[in-house]
Amino acid sequence: MPTPPRSPRTTAAPQRRPQPSPGRAPRRATPPVRRRKPRWGLRVVTTLSVVVLASAGIGHAVMSSLEADIVRVDAFKDMKNRPQAGHGMNVLLVGTDGREKISREERRKYRLGGAPCHCTDTIMIVHISEDRERASVVSLPRDSYAVTPAHVDRTTGRRHGGHPVKLNAAYAEGGPQLTVRTVESMTKVKIDHYLEVDFTSFMKTVDVVGGVRICTAAPLKDSYTGLNLPAGRHTLAGGQALQYVRARHVDGASDLGRMQRQQRFMAALVDRVTSSGILLNPMKFRDVTRAVLGSVRADKGFGTDEMLDLGRAMRNFSPSSSEFTTVPIGRMGFAVEGVGSTLKWDPVKAERLFRSLREDQPLSVRRTRGEALVVPVAPQQIRVQVENGTRTPGLGRRVDAALAATGFRTTRTPANSATPDVKRTIVAYDPRWDRSAKSLAAALPGSALRPVKGQGATLKVIAGSDFERVQRVRAEAPGQSGHGVVRGDEVGCG
Repeated sequence: MPTPPRSPRTTAAPQRRPQPSPGRAPRRATPPVRRRKPRWGLRVVTTLSVVVLASAGIGHAVMSSLEADIVRVDAFKDMKNRPQAGHGMNVLLVGTDGREKISREERRKYRLGGAPCHCTDTIMIVHISEDRERASVVSLPRDSYAVTPAHVDRTTGRRHGGHPVKLNAAYAEGGPQLTVRTVESMTKVKIDHYLEVDFTSFMKTVDVVGGVRICTAAPLKDSYTGLNLPAGRHTLAGGQALQYVRARHVDGASDLGRMQRQQRFMAALVDRVTSSGILLNPMKFRDVTRAVLGSVRADKGFGTDEMLDLGRAMRNFSPSSSEFTTVPIGRMGFAVEGVGSTLKWDPVKAERLFRSLREDQPLSVRRTRGEALVVPVAPQQIRVQVENGTRTPGLGRRVDAALAATGFRTTRTPANSATPDVKRTIVAYDPRWDRSAKSLAAALPGSALRPVKGQGATLKVIAGSDFERVQRVRAEAPGQSGHGVVRGDEVGCG
């Protein structure tokens, strides 16, 4: 069944009498302000879009006044030969590099100088399932190899046939409409709504919520954006948060690593918004919504009723209801004359992913206890020294034996730690072997990662009193996608 239409007005739920604000006389015929518990499932859409407003469960009049602040774009004008509508709702969420409202001092401080390219810096398809119990976010790399449909260049007015571009350039040539058409052509997923934000809205939103806490196991430094974070936990304000989500040169993963950080930041930002009571504080809520809506653009069909319907539908979301992934890449550095180096999608794996969206199927497979977890580095390639960080006799030997049975190359000579009161199991590692450390940590549920510069290739496990078991892990089989799916309840600090 295609995306459900607006809820009929004749079946609206009974309204309660609104409570007047302190110090103010009640206004006649003011619709109710409904309050609901914030839900983790909102993490997907809420981060950079006005869906956060709907999900808070606010009244129709409040939503109508906020809707007036949204700049409208005709993203679907005269579009023909579109993909067949699937089940659920698909929102194309894009972030542009607009910076016109950012001060000169902030541009200098956060390395935002130069003229914007007027292209999309971030492109995501957000799928809300038909039963409104799952949200899936698929990141589309901005350097993806794409071929535009025939269109009229919005700058020169000249008509172009289809031609190769990087995906983010479709916005520069034909704005939101060409971006939607190009994405639909590549994915065969029909887009129902279009939402767009820029740098200004992002920075203001982070600032007004009081900053967002992130953590990193290794230092992050990027000379292009000016990001410079030591390992550990940090509360980022708007400008520094923008550096974090824009950084592409902190490791060899470039844009793919940047998208993973963006996904994690999305979860952290909305966790801050929904867990702090901001959405239930009228004054704070007003400030947040003004910041979000100040630079938002949306299609003409995304209005008050759609936001309220979506908010009501999402009330039953749980932490595992959201999932994040990136379209599988088949070839890095695919050179195209006149375009440059691009990323070419894996046609088979990408089709499988987008078919799941069209058929409203979950992207992640729920694991059962005892099932092997796929990790980036095979346990047979990881050497481990185990230490007993408790006063429990024999714990070191038990952990060593369990890791060895899973395939890790343990030393078979566990030792006692200098600290005998470790509560949480620790995986200590040299930052140069961070992928191995993540694989080892996955085998020790609840463990903490601790980078130790100069430790070398041997990883160290300090078993804490929380140790219960070793999770079976295995390396990814040859030919499988290297871009996995992570659920909302799996996104967090390591």
